[in-house]
Amino acid sequence: MCGISGYFKAKSISGNADTILNMMKAINHRGVDGSDYYVNHSVALGFNRLSIVGVNNGMQPIVNETDDIVLICNGEIYDYLELKKDLQARGHVFTTESDVEVLLHLYEESSYELLDKISGQFAFVIYDKRNESLFCARDHIGVAPLFFSVVDGVFVFASEIKAILQYPGVKREIDVIALDQILTFPSVICPHTFFKGITSLEPGHFLIVDSDGTVKNKKYWDIDYPKNDSVQYALSEDEYIERLDDLLDKAVRKRLQADVPVGFYISGGLDSSIIARKIYANRKEKRHSFSVNFEGDKRPERPFQELMASDVGSIHHARDISMHDIATYLPKAVYHSESALKETYNTASLILSEMAHKEGIKVVLTGEGADELFAGYVGYQFDVMRVKSKDAVDPDEAEIRRRIWGDASFFYEKDYHKLKEYKNKIYSSNVICSGEYDCLNAHVIDVSQIRDVDLVHKRSYVDLKLRLSEHLLAGHGDRAGLANSVEARYPFLDKELMEFARIIPPDLKLHNLKEKYILKKMAAKYVPEKIINRPKYAFVAPGSPEIIKQNLEYVNDVLSYETIKRQGYFNPDEVERLKKEYLVDGFRLNLPYDNDWLIIVLSFGILLDEFKMPSL
Repeated sequence: MCGISGYFKAKSISGNADTILNMMKAINHRGVDGSDYYVNHSVALGFNRLSIVGVNNGMQPIVNETDDIVLICNGEIYDYLELKKDLQARGHVFTTESDVEVLLHLYEESSYELLDKISGQFAFVIYDKRNESLFCARDHIGVAPLFFSVVDGVFVFASEIKAILQYPGVKREIDVIALDQILTFPSVICPHTFFKGITSLEPGHFLIVDSDGTVKNKKYWDIDYPKNDSVQYALSEDEYIERLDDLLDKAVRKRLQADVPVGFYISGGLDSSIIARKIYANRKEKRHSFSVNFEGDKRPERPFQELMASDVGSIHHARDISMHDIATYLPKAVYHSESALKETYNTASLILSEMAHKEGIKVVLTGEGADELFAGYVGYQFDVMRVKSKDAVDPDEAEIRRRIWGDASFFYEKDYHKLKEYKNKIYSSNVICSGEYDCLNAHVIDVSQIRDVDLVHKRSYVDLKLRLSEHLLAGHGDRAGLANSVEARYPFLDKELMEFARIIPPDLKLHNLKEKYILKKMAAKYVPEKIINRPKYAFVAPGSPEIIKQNLEYVNDVLSYETIKRQGYFNPDEVERLKKEYLVDGFRLNLPYDNDWLIIVLSFGILLDEFKMPSL
């Protein structure tokens, strides 16, 4: 993974390189091994390199043989060796050892349809001189980010928003719908960001920016769960297990491809243990593994982490994270996430990547995606219980659910009608009177994708869209990793594996209320039984009550009555009430089930300060 940035206007832009250099400098942490850029009358393309494949000969931008197509890409193409061999056989000339150069030559042959031919995690931009256009794409599930804005007719893009803010004329203004999303859902939802006018390209989508400045947004991939009236599950249980095992083994092998050392994270849970064992099966040398725990946490994660590290013979690095660490790293976590936070775990993600960086590790494999694909969260169990209980739904709540999910009976984390009542308390009168903040009136998901599908698959789709791409893969993954120049890779999110997972029977995912049934059956032959059968715990970090008890100057300032009132987004009286409640001896939030309102308020205040955003 690297960092890309640039801007485009087919008719004419200034040829001065200062702006693209400023954009590149803002995201230098994403690629510390070199940088380069391409500028002409129409376009400026910047690249910050993190050397992983083709270390000695892989600099971008890359230009084709006829000097009329230019590529910059943040990411990895895992099947590049086969693709390159085929392209060379058809006469294409390669000038680098970079895996992403195949994109350039596939575009020459297949134009936008190249997206159907590749497997990887990527965000790329191709400039086509022949018709003065840009082709921009983001991978199927959203591992790699791509943000864009249109400023006075100029299309501006980058891997992180902080680079876009370097472009002259970009306004710094809060998108209050994004703020409302973070209070309502697990994360901000694409295409919204906290920066009004700056858009996040949705996973599985691509853009065409034409010579007349028109921006066309098109979907090329989604996870299409089978409709209830068309379901045909053709394999036996053993056959599903065997096929899943083979696909996951293939996904791990692909993600071990690198010209630099590859490590992995160990949480102590099933998913990271499966990945660790798959890595061990493909071992050529000892690899580094990393884990963290929180001081005072009574959940027994460390013994399981040590058990797995010992089992695969890794060089293991562990660290206990204190409340002081969390409070110290929080501003950095907000800066790199470019978002307010619902929890403090982003700080742990930063510390993990910092540990990897110190050991010279540029790539880590991790287990994200398994919970969303194989019914790993407790919500899947609650769904079954609700169906059995047949409890009546409040009419106002039912109407909201019908509007956003297309199903009045589907509960996802919150009672939105009751939540709106509380929002009227915590928001300032400025926000409420604007009438534009309610995210439930904005697009949430494509309801047609979850209509008439099994309940397990319905929640899976919503989790993938609302919890994974812009939360776990963003703040916990891409931004936290690249803050320390470390790339995260996710075998469970391999496109071929996801295509297979979608047609695995729901009963093999949630079986008699047991989560991730098929993964446990698959793992039985190589993961220690103690890990497979251990109780599942939500791995959460301490929240704002513990932070404010540290009595730190910057925290007290951000949460002060005067600051909250001046910023104008939250009700200072309600914030004061929450502070008093959280400071009571013995008070604890039951995370992740309780709402930690003050961590949102605190991290949002940090966001305003870090990016010099205006008051409302």
